[in-house]
Amino acid sequence: ILEDEDFRRDIQLHLTEIAKKGFIRAQDIVDYVATEEVQQRLGTRARGIHVRTARRWLHKLSWRYRQKKKGMYIDGHEREDVVEYRNKFVKRWKEYEKRFIIYDNNGNVLSTPTGFPVPERAFRLILVTHDESTFYENDRRKMHWVNEHAKAVAEKKGEGQSIMVSDFLTSEWGRLTDGDEEARVFFKAGKGRDGYFDSEDLLQQVENAIDIFEGKTNGFATGLFLFDNAPSHQKRAQDALSARKMPKNPHATWRQHKDGPKMRLTNFGSDNMPQDFYFTEDHPTMPGWFKGMENIIRER
Repeated sequence: ILEDEDFRRDIQLHLTEIAKKGFIRAQDIVDYVATEEVQQRLGTRARGIHVRTARRWLHKLSWRYRQKKKGMYIDGHEREDVVEYRNKFVKRWKEYEKRFIIYDNNGNVLSTPTGFPVPERAFRLILVTHDESTFYENDRRKMHWVNEHAKAVAEKKGEGQSIMVSDFLTSEWGRLTDGDEEARVFFKAGKGRDGYFDSEDLLQQVENAIDIFEGKTNGFATGLFLFDNAPSHQKRAQDALSARKMPKNPHATWRQHKDGPKMRLTNFGSDNMPQDFYFTEDHPTMPGWFKGMENIIRER
């Protein structure tokens, strides 16, 4: 039956649709073949199949029983604004590269930059990259060779407690350290432990990393610190301008952050006119109040 190309294509489409919503089983093929529509289509070949036959069919249709591979999220990579940002990044990166020492995979120097004036900075640039990894107590391989006579051993359920490692790396020295000082941070995330690693924790670690870098280089190089786009790396300043959660009407106590400062002054228009989002303290009816989005837009 499976040699029929039309039938083979239809059953492949049927399985693909099931896989989009969840997991397929050999029984899905058994049920599909047993439907009235398929049985009529098979005519003189009409019959049911056993689940063992269905498993063999799955193999012939290039389905394999194994852990699902993780794909890469690529949606939006070619969006106009993303492409524009990427091109600007590449252009800037090429300028930075002129100030790097370039190494091969074995650590041998391939090229040394030719100096040129850099205002108020050391000419040489050293790339300092940052990343975080989380390891779990019950991390283990899921697939491995097991002797068929070996007795099964119960394993702990769940991932267990975790420990996060946040560190900085350089091509020059490896991990960013200076004597006994190191930029690496171990963090036991979770309720009742160290809490959760947020932007404040990262800022504190970055300040320490900069101190270590400056102490190690003693002014002969400038550090170029590179971070990925994790949410904890995108925190705005407390007084940063933002329309998020901004009320339409005036409000006596509204702040972007609870108990935070007022948003800073801004400028707009071709004349770079200054604008305050809050009424003056001597306003007759709303002293110091947030103006509200409607009034802010009307002023513009």
